[in-house]
Amino acid sequence: MTLTAPPAKKATYAPLELFEIDRLLDQDERDIASTVRQFVDTRLRPNVEGWFESATLPRELAKEFGNLGVLGMHLQGYGCAGTSAVSYGLACLELEAGDSGFRSFVSVQGSLSMFSIYRYGSEEQKSEWLPRLAAGDAIGCFGLTEPDFGSNPAGMRTRARRDGSDWVLNGTKMWITNGNLADVATVWAQTDEGIRGFLVPTDTPGFTANEIHRKLSLRASVTSELVLDNVRLPASAQLPLAEGLSAPLSCLNEARFGIVFGALGAARDSLETTIAYTQSRDVFDKPLSSYQLTQEKLANMTLELGKGVLLALHLGRIKDAEGVRPEQVSLGKLNNVREAIAIARECRTLLGGSGITLEYSPLRHANNLESVLTYEGTSEMHLLSIGKALTGQAAFR
Repeated sequence: MTLTAPPAKKATYAPLELFEIDRLLDQDERDIASTVRQFVDTRLRPNVEGWFESATLPRELAKEFGNLGVLGMHLQGYGCAGTSAVSYGLACLELEAGDSGFRSFVSVQGSLSMFSIYRYGSEEQKSEWLPRLAAGDAIGCFGLTEPDFGSNPAGMRTRARRDGSDWVLNGTKMWITNGNLADVATVWAQTDEGIRGFLVPTDTPGFTANEIHRKLSLRASVTSELVLDNVRLPASAQLPLAEGLSAPLSCLNEARFGIVFGALGAARDSLETTIAYTQSRDVFDKPLSSYQLTQEKLANMTLELGKGVLLALHLGRIKDAEGVRPEQVSLGKLNNVREAIAIARECRTLLGGSGITLEYSPLRHANNLESVLTYEGTSEMHLLSIGKALTGQAAFR
């Protein structure tokens, strides 16, 4: 009788293999994640150190993202892929494993610029802009935040007044991703009828985008100030279905959902980079990975990464089923960004002096996550959103 030996077990596992995350995904979701990861590994990762150091993001990446199919991928029609929310989230995770700047570009294009047109625009506006934005032939940005009004957008000072059948816009928007690259800006302004949205072609007289320099975070991303000086628009530039502050806030909720997944990509890349480093780095004549303190750190970080992915997938399934509530997205964004930045910082400690160079990704990810922690709602605002859901009382003031 011949006895067949059981298959040998793996000696090591990647962090998320311990959770067997792939069991929770269908084949399409796995294929999308794999395709985006391959694009990141072959096209983006070899260049990200240079782009981060020089604080640039090549405009031609827009068309490459369009060809990849990730721009507005969760929208239906108009050249968009029409994928599930989970598939979109997984794409965000893989993009941010390369750099938060890549996910930010895709997120702003698809979940802010394109979603605002898709949800609140006229059929003419959708037909004019969405196919071009989905293909990366045009770039969009989203002008809500102002220098003095971030967490409290209701207080915005940008004003739109009627002049005959036209609108005239005046004001300033700040911290606008893609601003200097954009062909069209969704701009939110106060009117006599309340807050309204407008599509502003960036070649309109009176519109200026000033790039923000000397950033310590999101350097492989374009961040701008938008200035509107008597920008005259036809009545057809107004988003007809956008009434009140709920419209831009719903767009932000779409973008936050991508962050719930995306931040975990930065954490995963930090952890995988660090595990490989500790296995090759000898300290006192044996690998750094063989020390108990090192393994404690790696194990704790793996736990938080895996729990974050499980939370993201759960919220994604809810979004694909009946729709996810804003306070649920706040749970995901608050937890996953907070844990991701903690993982990136802890990974840096295991890299020692090497960790402060661009050769290794954790400190770059940590710097980027400082911005992610703040934009699309600060951690404090998400805490208060959850608190309101628990108590029924708003404590924002």
